[in-house]
This record gives sequence, structure tokens and C-alpha cells, in this order.
Amino acid sequence: MTNKNFNSNNGRESRKNYRQNLPKPLWRRILKWAFLGIFLLLIAGVGLFAFYAKDAPNISRADLESGGSSGIYNTNGKFIMSLGTEKRLYVKDSKDLQLLKDAIVSVEDKRFYRDNLGIDPIRIVGSMLTNARSKSISAGGSTITQQLVKLTKFSTSASQRTLRRKAQEAWLAMRVQREYSHDEILEFYINKVYMNYGNTGIGTAANFYYGKKIGDLDLAQTAMLAGMPNRPTVYNPYTYPQYAKYRRDIVLKAMLNNKKITQEQYDQAVKESVKKGLKPHNKRKQSNLRKINDPYVKEAIAEVRAKGFDPFRDNLKITINMDQKAQKKLYELANNGAIPFTNDKMQIGASVVDPSNGHVIAILGGRHLPSSVQLGLDRAVQTSRSTGSSIKPVLDYGPAIEYLNWSTAKMLDDSKYVYPGTNIQLYDWDNKYDGVMTMRHALEQSRNVPAVKTLRDVGIKRAAKFAGKMDINIPKDSGLSVAIGANASSLQMAGAFSAFSTMGVYHKPQFVSKIETPDGLTRNYDSEGIRVMSKATAYMITDMLKGVIKNGSGKNAQIKGLHQAGKTGSVKYSEEELARYPNYRSTPKDSWFVGYTQSYSIGVWTGYDNLKDGTISGIGQQSAQLFYKNMMSYLMRNKENVDWQKPDSVIRARIARNSNPPEVSSTGDWQLFVRGHSPIGIVDDSSDYDEDDEKADNNNSSSTTNTQENNSTLNEQNGTARQSNKNQRKSKSKKENQQSTNGNENNSEDSGQNNNQNDSNSGNSTENEQKRNKPGGDNSNSSNGEGSHHH
Repeated sequence: MTNKNFNSNNGRESRKNYRQNLPKPLWRRILKWAFLGIFLLLIAGVGLFAFYAKDAPNISRADLESGGSSGIYNTNGKFIMSLGTEKRLYVKDSKDLQLLKDAIVSVEDKRFYRDNLGIDPIRIVGSMLTNARSKSISAGGSTITQQLVKLTKFSTSASQRTLRRKAQEAWLAMRVQREYSHDEILEFYINKVYMNYGNTGIGTAANFYYGKKIGDLDLAQTAMLAGMPNRPTVYNPYTYPQYAKYRRDIVLKAMLNNKKITQEQYDQAVKESVKKGLKPHNKRKQSNLRKINDPYVKEAIAEVRAKGFDPFRDNLKITINMDQKAQKKLYELANNGAIPFTNDKMQIGASVVDPSNGHVIAILGGRHLPSSVQLGLDRAVQTSRSTGSSIKPVLDYGPAIEYLNWSTAKMLDDSKYVYPGTNIQLYDWDNKYDGVMTMRHALEQSRNVPAVKTLRDVGIKRAAKFAGKMDINIPKDSGLSVAIGANASSLQMAGAFSAFSTMGVYHKPQFVSKIETPDGLTRNYDSEGIRVMSKATAYMITDMLKGVIKNGSGKNAQIKGLHQAGKTGSVKYSEEELARYPNYRSTPKDSWFVGYTQSYSIGVWTGYDNLKDGTISGIGQQSAQLFYKNMMSYLMRNKENVDWQKPDSVIRARIARNSNPPEVSSTGDWQLFVRGHSPIGIVDDSSDYDEDDEKADNNNSSSTTNTQENNSTLNEQNGTARQSNKNQRKSKSKKENQQSTNGNENNSEDSGQNNNQNDSNSGNSTENEQKRNKPGGDNSNSSNGEGSHHH
């Protein structure tokens, strides 16, 4: 018996061991590893959430009750203005808000009152699936509490929708849900949302749109306001009533589905006109200071939006680069009679840039700005106007020095010229040709034919690349006429010329210095700048542009003793325009002056918004130069008057007039050469150079005698510029060669090419000139370059 029992037990154990040693089914192994993977993911997720959440910003009742509009400050931290222009009407929770609360909860978060966590896992999973299908983060799973947190402490920018931000948002939402009741959270939300036109909070919006309190609105009106925060600009009942009705009806349908209204109420509300009860949309008058700052604020807002933020909803602290005194002075000069204009309809746009960092110090959007318009037309940044000849340093002569190593003594031919492949003859402003002249003289006297021939030799493609580095955009299909007129704004021109001021380093003009978000993060936007040309190119252009003011077309911009450089520009009317307004002949359509010192670069455009408003005649032809003169005098009154120092990569020598090739002469004109590219025998002879002794390069007297110096009646401002004496300048000149500046830094890949080489794109100008069928070729009719401001 014992034996049998032993054998039986032994058999059972063997079978048990056998079963244990059998391989486990595959599905059990997969399930085991799946559970383990999910467990590890949960642990990692919790750890990552905790890691991000620990750095979440603090959030207080004061934060939750505050308005959502952004504040604008200057670089000294002084408050300038709030983007919320209406005084917020804060509404406390009461029975009068019940219908509005029902509408908001129904359309935004129908499980809001059942949620005690602050986040909605069901909505989060749903949004994750939607985002996975769309391969983006387009759908949101945010509860009302999360939206409140986002409006209070985070940016609404799509670029800020990161895991870190979402984790912190969820953590703060849970804290808010734990510390405040549902009704308190709704109260915060109702008073926080942005409702367009500078209105923060639905209580403010009810008064703005309907002139009523929230409790006095009917169902349809309440639903419209409840739906607006989603996209307040789009769902604006004044400008887009069809979209406002669409959104309102979505809210009403959500209320019906959530059993907050009856079918009868719904049917009646959707039939109501979205315009019922709306107040007339009267544009509010703004303060005088707000009017003065309006163009700058408009561009700052656009820049903030371009960086991915919503300045009206994100509760930002925006630091701008505006100098309030300079901004006010620009406006006063244009409007107080200090600068003469042809008539009251003549307009102006101007920009002031700090060359050392690209900060836009001030801009002028125009004259007689209306008080009732906010963020209106800003002529300082309009790019539909031709620059006329003010483009020549940027597009013609700058590239010629940079790529072809031309000297200021380079001989150019101002003679009869017909655009290739056309019968269109190019004329200068005086309808004459002055023959052979130096590049210096051609630029000083703004001769058109030499400029076009220079662009031809450089090649449009290379010249456009050079200008493009300074954000002057030249269309690919441009013909050679672009040499004497390209479309650009006063801001772009001030920015481009600032690169000459800084010896070739370009800082993109910017309005915003930094942005601080409610979560404590600060984003700085100052840049180091980029080198866009050699020091030699920048210095040689500046040296020639000094002559424009001293001896050439820009004499009306002269400021006694100030080291400055600049260029005039004007645009003639097309034949079609002259056919409509024949009395406009011999007057410019647009008149420019762009000038700079080492401290400031200023671009000024003058002209008319509409042809019928008039033409620039009489003293108005000098308005741009006189405006520049007065503004630069104001800005430089407390600045050091610093001259540009010649880099070692440039040679200065006296050259015999009209010598070709250049020959040294003790009685010749001072000219500049790129080191390594001057003729044999020409060496640096700066030791006895004195800028005050430099005579105009009058290698053709017939053209220079046409320019009369304007004896300005404007009073010189005290302390306009500190004039250095001759001994100081001579001392500086002796020290120049001791400064190490990399020798010849102009060794571009094109420097060895023949000066007469044409870029392959130059031939394309023929077709474009035929298309345009007029000398200027471009749509802005800048063909004849410098206009009658010389007369």
C-alpha cells in the first residue's frame, strides 16, 4: 500500500513539474510585458509631470482677478500704456450672471460643475486622439479652469504649447480648483477674457456692445458674448456679423443640448438678428499722446504677434525701444509748422534707428493723424513707394566697391543711354549729360546714367543679394531701371543706411526689446548684428555721402560742424499720370532724404496719398531735407559728434582730376581706394588730409552750378553739434594707420573679376524694360531718379 501511494504521489509531482517547465503561452508573455511597459510609462509620466510642475509659477487671487491686457514699457522700465483701452467693469458673481454662466459652461466645458480635479481626463484623451490624427497640437482638452490659468500665467501662442507648459498649466489648474469654488473660478474667467476693441471681461463688453449690464441682456445677446472669447476679432458683430451669428448659434445649440434652455427658447433666439441692440460703433477719440504713439504701437503689436504672442490676451510685459521725447518731436515737426510743406494734404513718413543695435527710436506715420483712428495707416513702413535715387548707395555703388573693388576715382560716363532692347532713353534730372566723371561726383550730384551703368556692370543678381542682406528686397524680374528707384519704406532705408554708419554691420530694425510672460520667463530680442559688407565699402560710401550734403544734392540738410552723410531721392510721374495731371510736370511725385551720423539713421519720405491731392512744389521740394535737418539737430544736441575713422583696408590719396587711370597729384581731389586694388604708385597719403579743406569734385562744372545752397531761415539749435577743430582731426588721421583692422578685408570671390563684367541677369533687364515701356521701368515710375529739388 505504501508503495502504491508513494508511486502515485511521485507521479503527480512529476506531472506538476512537467507542466511548470512547459513554455508559457505567447499571449501571456505579451500581456505581462504590456502591463510592465504601461506601469513604467506611468511612473515616467508621473516623474516628468512632477519635474515640470515643480517650476510652475505662483498664482494668487490678485493674479486671477487681474485684467488680461498687456502693458507696454520703455527701456527704462517706465509704463507707457496698456493695450486694454477700456476701463474694465469687474462683475461679481450673482444671479444676474446665471444665464451667462450656463452659456459658457455649455459651450466650453459642460462637465465643469462635476469636475473637482481642475483637469478633464476624458477631454484630454479626446484631444490627444484628435491631435494624433492631425499630426499637430490643434485640439485642446482644456477645462475652464485650465483656460483661466492660461490667460493668467501663460501665453496663448501656439509655439508655447509644450509638454512643460501643459504640465505646469494642469498643476496650477488643480491648485486653483482645490482653493476656489466653481462659481469663483467662473467669476475670474468672465472678467479675464479678451473681447476685442481693448475690452477685457464680458461685463466690459456688455457695456461696450449693448450699453447694458450682463443681467439685462436677452438670451441671443448673452450667447453671442459667451462665444466671442474663442476668437474675438473674427466673431466681431460689427465687422463680421455672419461669423458672429455662426458662433452665437453654436452656443445656443450647446445650451439646448445641455438642457439649459428649451427648444422654444432656442428657436426664438436663433431667429434674432445678431445686430439687435448693438450700439452704434463710434470710434473713440484717443489722447494726444496715444495719437502720437499710435504708429509705433501698431508696429510693436505686429512684431509681438510675429513672435507668436497675442498682446491683447497674453498679459505680457512688453518693453519697446521707443524714445518718447524723440517720438513726440517727430510728430511736432510734422504738425506744428516748423517744417514747410506744399499744402495740408502733403504727407510724410519718417523713421529713426539707432545704428549700433537696430532699435527703432521713433517713427512718424503721417501728418494730421486722426484722433478717432487707432492702429491706422503708418506711412513710415509703407513699401509701395519708390525710393528714387536714395537707393543708389545700397544697390549700385555699394556693390561696385564690395564686388568690383572700384575706387571713388573710378571714371564713369554720363552720356546718352538707351535701355538695352528698347528705344527708351534715360535722362538725368536736368535732361543733360555731363560726360566722363568720377564715381564720387556721380553720386554727389545724383547722375542717373552712371548709376544704371554701374548696376549693369555689377549685375542685378549680385546687387540684389547685397541689398537683400539689409532687408531691401529687389524683385527677381527687375530691370536696370531699379538702379534709380526701388520700392522700400523709410524704415527699411534707415536700416540699410545704418549699416554704412556702423562700418558694415547691420542690425535689423526692431521695435520690441523684450517680452516678459506671466510665468516669469523673459525673452530678449537684441541681436549682435551681422556683417553685410566690408569696412572698406561702408567707409567709402560714407565718405562719398558726406559730399552729397556738403557739395551735392543734399545741401539743404547741412548741419554746421556735424559729421553726417546722406542721400536725396525723388521720383517723377509716369506719362499716364501726367496725361491726367499735366500741371504736375517738372515736379516730383515723391521726395526722400536718408541720412545718418554714428548715433542715428533717419529715413524721410514726403509725397501724397492720392494723385488728386496735389504735387510737391515750391518749398515742399525741400521738406524731406529740412525735416531731417531739424530732427537730426534735435537728436544730436547732447550726443558726441564723432567722425568715422578710415580703416586700414582703405587708401586715401590726392588724384589728378579726370585722370584715367588715376594719377597722384598734390593739387588733385581726395579719393579712396580699396587696399590691394589701387594702381601702382598710389599709396596712403592721409597724413595731411583735412576734411574742411576738401573741395568738391568739380570735374564737370556745368552740373554743379545748377545746385544752389539754401540759406535756411530755420534757427540753429543750441548745441547742435560739437565741431572738432582741425588739429584734432589731423591727430586722428595720423593715428589711423596705427589701427589694425585686418588689412584688406574685401577679398570677395568676385574681386578678381573684370570691372566691366556683366552679371548673367543683366540681360534680363531688356525684357523687363520692354514690359514697362517707360524709362523708369518700375511701377513706381522712378525712372528719372533725382527730380526737381535740384532746381
